[in-house]
Amino acid sequence: MGVGCSSRRSLSVLIAFLLSSQIIGCATVGPDYVPPTPNTPEAFSSKLSGGLSADPMDRTALSHWWTTLNDPELTSLIERALAGSLDLRQAASRILEARAQRGISEANRFPTIDATGSASRRRFRFGTSKENVIAATDTFYDGGFDATWELDLFGRLQRQVEASEAALEASEEDYRDVLVTLLAEVALNYVEVRAFQSRVAVAEANRDAQAQTLELVQANFEGGEISQLDVEQARSNLESTRSQIPALETSLAQAKHRLAVLLGQAPGSFVRELRKPKPVPLAPPSVAIGVPANVMRRRPDVRRAERELAAQTAQIGVATADLYPKFTLIGSVGLESFGASDFFLPTSRVFRIGPSVQWNIFDAGRIRLNIKVQNARQEQALIAYEGAVLNALREVEDMLVAYVKEMIRRQSLVEAEQATRRIVEISQDQYRGGESTFLTVLDAQRSLLTIQDQLAESNARVTTNVISLYKALGGGWENLAPESSPEGGIAGSDTNTTEGSGSGKSLQEPNGS
Repeated sequence: MGVGCSSRRSLSVLIAFLLSSQIIGCATVGPDYVPPTPNTPEAFSSKLSGGLSADPMDRTALSHWWTTLNDPELTSLIERALAGSLDLRQAASRILEARAQRGISEANRFPTIDATGSASRRRFRFGTSKENVIAATDTFYDGGFDATWELDLFGRLQRQVEASEAALEASEEDYRDVLVTLLAEVALNYVEVRAFQSRVAVAEANRDAQAQTLELVQANFEGGEISQLDVEQARSNLESTRSQIPALETSLAQAKHRLAVLLGQAPGSFVRELRKPKPVPLAPPSVAIGVPANVMRRRPDVRRAERELAAQTAQIGVATADLYPKFTLIGSVGLESFGASDFFLPTSRVFRIGPSVQWNIFDAGRIRLNIKVQNARQEQALIAYEGAVLNALREVEDMLVAYVKEMIRRQSLVEAEQATRRIVEISQDQYRGGESTFLTVLDAQRSLLTIQDQLAESNARVTTNVISLYKALGGGWENLAPESSPEGGIAGSDTNTTEGSGSGKSLQEPNGS
């Protein structure tokens, strides 16, 4: 028992010695990461009207933008999408992978201790001649602990930790980007469902009106008041309208199928739930978009690109450290003996400790070429970041133009629909009075159907443009950001900023933005 305690004390001495070695100063090689400053204009170039303003973004409205549409069904669908989306679960799994990889990098900075034990038996002969040979057999017992610890004198392990930390933060931003896209896609497909329902209703209403017209014309023909030509024209108009309904119903069913898959459910799951037509959700009366700089700090795809740049910058330091020697402290404490009964005696104790140096003196330029590779990858990451910034600016500008122009188009369609209704009524009265041909009535009915269908589509497009604008502004992730749960999974968080650990800080959103 005393021998065992003595062995444990020896092991404790060894570990204490290794821990004390950390006081040795180290110089971290490679470039220190400095977050880039996005090159953004002071304001968006698109003209703001129709409720758009350059006021600071309302963070509460932006984080739950779907509630501004005042549609309980949409809110319910989004809540179910957050719980059942396969894309979101996959992004969460990537966070867990990156988190574990960061843990591996951090673990490399600490000593490694292995327990070993063996027993071997050997037989050998010795003697001065063939007639004088002695055979012997012995058994060797060996057991103890081996410890190794790499002294991070040039920061290779530190840079690995920085890279893995930034990679973890990039995966978290990827989760947020998937979240922003998911919420927008659910809302867009839901609006499509309501829009197709409205267009089907318009087509069915026109079909019924045209069927009544055909009955009237048929009666007039049978009374000898009109020719067969008017009857066939009325029938052609009716069947043309009927032919549009199946195509609209097909698009309606496909929109429901896409919505079900977004929620992680089988296509057809919402056939009954969304069977009853409802109006397209109305866009909010006003949307504050802020300034481009704040949008860049909010967009998860831009934030992800910045974290990927930080991770790649740290990889340059990892590669540069290979130019320098690698110092490792090694040690072991244990027992060795040729007899089981002697194994725990003080004379069986062994103790070894000392430094190990490894330096790749000649590698045909491999290390320096690898440094060039990592520098090139950093340049690529920087270009990707700059591209993400430009793409984000383009998406916002596109949605601003689309929203403003669609509002103008919608107003024109409203006035056109009212005028065409009057034309239909006037043409029908004139036809009954014999003042015009039936062709005038048919042309007016066709125009009314076309304009009403366009107006229903435009109503939906105004709302979808607002949804796409919220997506372009990076809205919807703040109160749903990933963090560690007690079980090691992904849970909701109120965090709306991300800071790097060692590799620099990521983009921060200013207070009050």
